Order: sequence, then structure tokens, then C-alpha cells
Amino acid sequence: MASLDQNILVLGQKNAKHLLRRSSFVYTKSLIDQYALLTPNQALNLLLTTIPISVQFPYDPIPTTAPDGFWTESSASATSFTGQARKGVIVGGWWWYNAINSPNLKYKMSHFLSTCFTVETSSSGTPTEFYDYIRLLLFYSYGNYKTLAKKITLNNSMLTYLNNTSNSKTAPNENYAREFLELFTIGKGPQIGVGDYTNYTEADIVQAARVLTGFKRVSARNVIDSDTMIPKGYNQFSTHHTSPKTFSSAFNNTVITAATTDVGMDTELNNFVNMVFNQQATAKNICRKMYIYFVKGTISAEVEADIITPLAQDFYTNGYEIAPIIRKLLESKHFYDLDDSDATNETIGGIIKSPLQQISEVCTYLQATISNPNTDQYNYYYKFWNLFANNSFLTGANMILFDPENVAGHPAYYQAPSFDKSWISASTLIARYRLGESLLDGKNRISGNATIITQINISTVIKTSNIISVANDPYILTSELCNALFAQNPDTSRVNHFMNSFLLQGYANYYWTNVWNEYLTTGVNTVVESRLKSLVTNILRAPESQMF
Repeated sequence: MASLDQNILVLGQKNAKHLLRRSSFVYTKSLIDQYALLTPNQALNLLLTTIPISVQFPYDPIPTTAPDGFWTESSASATSFTGQARKGVIVGGWWWYNAINSPNLKYKMSHFLSTCFTVETSSSGTPTEFYDYIRLLLFYSYGNYKTLAKKITLNNSMLTYLNNTSNSKTAPNENYAREFLELFTIGKGPQIGVGDYTNYTEADIVQAARVLTGFKRVSARNVIDSDTMIPKGYNQFSTHHTSPKTFSSAFNNTVITAATTDVGMDTELNNFVNMVFNQQATAKNICRKMYIYFVKGTISAEVEADIITPLAQDFYTNGYEIAPIIRKLLESKHFYDLDDSDATNETIGGIIKSPLQQISEVCTYLQATISNPNTDQYNYYYKFWNLFANNSFLTGANMILFDPENVAGHPAYYQAPSFDKSWISASTLIARYRLGESLLDGKNRISGNATIITQINISTVIKTSNIISVANDPYILTSELCNALFAQNPDTSRVNHFMNSFLLQGYANYYWTNVWNEYLTTGVNTVVESRLKSLVTNILRAPESQMF
């Protein structure tokens, strides 16, 4: 049976790779070697630490003659700055650079939380407010999900995105109330009647919307949350619904007393959130989302009974604290395929990589030379992140960062039964298959062939780093690259395929040994760089490289 029992064994290379990929956007040989010597518990102790941020604030280098610079820290109105769409992309680039330089769970968890409390960058107010939304997710990455559900309600970006800033007693707007129940917390459950979804009813949405009246956006960012020190909206009592709110039997016919002041609106909101989170179904729904994101898309009856149900009970009992529950999941035997002998249903290699995962792994493991946004803002934010990473790769792969198609998010995280299979389609393959080629060439091979100001100098990386133990041995070289870039180690025939087809290209093994040694002697990398590019490009295009 599926088991949440703790895996107490030392991780080893395979499980260290698995844990790092699933828990962080930093994937390096040195981290794999370090984690391979640890138990899951010891590894989670490291992953759940907080480390200093690499880039403090996002920076807009446009216009080049007088850059807007650190516009999020300006006292000027956010809407007074030009290039609002560009600045939204820049916030994503700021988050990503910090993510690939933070070998811990914070950024992976913040991204997970963005799939639970979704906004779309392009329609959620100003990019400055979007920046505050991202900071809020980061703040609660190791914190409390229930508290975040309250805080996100007054987040200016969310108030705009789901129209709750226009929800008033005279003009009810149910958008946020509906998504709060359906997507952010308890979930519908099976429909059992007209307007009855098991876990709540259409009438409950009406009542929830009334609770949520009067919370307004503040574009000036001059209302600060005392817990997070992040700007938030405000309470406007004059537009708040002031009658009691009576909920259905799904919520035990709870009656929430109406506020009589703007301060009382917070109490009313708190009572509503408590009512929703007092349901076991809420804990289960969130744990299912967590399982789909961190483990795999298929939740069998066995997994529901043996993993989701006890995990949700712990989540509920511990008051919705995030860190203990993600630790329990990532330390479990189930997470490491140690609870059964069924090799056809593995967790390791059981998820198709998101485009975000793909670019993060390639850049960190193969040590792409990325411009530093602290010192070379134009090349990082504009030439690399905006023009290539966002506009070309992520757009082409159908995963614009923090800007999904709708409030439900990217289909990979919610759309049964396909889930992560949604990442692969005829329209996304070019971007996925040409990412490695683009980074190895330093050119946008997805579209246009422009210089992307970022490159993997693969011969230099292999010569000067320790990612390959014996670089002049073509089999060891190919095998170790495959082992690192695939979730499961390939067999000998598969290694030979890549070695013979793309590295040796018809020559004997000693040919590679000779040309590599010549490169070490002369420093001329023309031959080895070409062969290594061919090898790595095709390893990254392989089906095995799409999984993690």
C-alpha cells in the first residue's frame, strides 16, 4: 500500500536528484553530491531554511537614457510609469533569478501557491501590485495556508484580478467568492443537485460574496499589512453588506454575524475563513493540489486513502501549517517509490517537466552564463529574460510565468486526466526541443536567431567543473550527462545510442579521447564544442529529458 512512513535511508545520487528537482529550481552537481550523503530528514532541514535574497528589487532598464530603475520602490504612482506589460515580465524575471540562486523550498513552494491562489500578470492591476502579490506568496511559503487565504483577499493584485474591489452591497460581484471556494480552498466536490456541489452550494457563493463586500484596492500602496509589511487594500464599511450571512448545511448552517464597523469587517472575514477551513474537505483539496504538483498527477483510490486522507488530517490538525506537511510528503517512502515494487507506476520520472522546470534545470546544471541583474540589468532583464525567456521560450512552450490562460491556472495543475501531459503538444514542441540548442549557441533558435546574451559554453563547463568525472572517456561522459539530465539512469544501449550518434558520429572511442586531450593541450575547442553541442542538444530533446 502507498505509505507516508518516513524514508530514513541515506538518499544516494538517484534520490538526491529526485528531491532537488521536485523541491527547488536549483539543480547542480555539487548539491546532488551533498544531498546524496543525507537522509531525507536532514535534506529537508536544509531545504526549509531561508537564505539571503540574491536580487533585492526588480529593475527596469528601459528607457536606456533614463531607466525607470527600481520603480517598485518609488513614491510615484505605479501607473505613472510606462511599459506596464514589460514591468510585469521583469517582476517574473526578478523572481526567477532569485529562484535559481536559492537552493531551498521557498521558490518552488511560492510557485505552487501561485497555482492555488492564481492571478494573471496581464490583468491584475499594476506590475507593482503584482510584485506585492509575489512577495506575499514568498512570505507564506513556509507559513500558514489559512492565514495566506485571508491575506490574499486584501492583496491589491487579487482585488483587481477577481473584481472584488468592485464588490459592494449595492452591486454584488461573486467572482472572488466563487473562486475562493472552488479553486483556492474547499473545491466543489461531486455535484449532487441543482446548484449543490457537495462541499458548498450556489447559495453559499452568494453569502460569501456578501461577506467579501467592501474590501477595496489602494493603488497608492499606502496601506501596509502589519504582519508582512506588504501593501494591501482597505476596508470600506459604507459598501459592506450589513446583514447576517447564513450558509447551507455544507457548512453546518453557520450564521456569520455582520460587521458594524470597518474594523469589524476583518472579524467577519476571519469567521468566514475559519468556517471554510473547519471543513476536512478543504484540507483534502489542498493536499490533492500539493500531491499533483510535487508527486504526480494520478491520484488512485489507494493514494487517496493512504496518502491524501492522512496527510490532510495532519494538515487540518496542525492548523494548516505548510512546512510540516510538505516535509512529511517529501520524506515519505511513497515519494521515493519505496512503498511498492511496481516499476510501471514510479514517482521518480513520473511528471513531465514544466517549461519553468526545464529552463531552470538546464541553466543551473549546465552552468549557463547569465547576466547578473544587479550589475547588468539591460542584458538580463531585457535581452535575455524579456526577449528570449519570456517572449520566446515560455510563450512558445505555453507557460508564460505567472500569467496562465485563466483563473484555474495552467491545465497541468488541475485538468484531469491529462494534467502534466498538457505541457506537450504540437504547438509547444519547437520551444521545448530548441531550448537547449538556443542556450548552447547563445542564439534564439526558437524564433529569429537573435543573440540572447546567455550561453552554455559546454566544453569549458566540462573542462573546468566537476560534472563529468572522466571527460576524455566518451562512454563515461555520455553516461554521466544522461544520468544527470534524465530522471532514471538509461541502460547501456541508450547511452551507446547518444554516444555513437552524436558524440563519436561514426568514429571509434579513441577518437574522442584524442580530440579532448588535444583541446586540453592547445585550448582550441572547435571540434569538441561542436560534438558536445550535438550530444547535449539531443540528450535534452530526448523523451527521457522531458520527465523528472
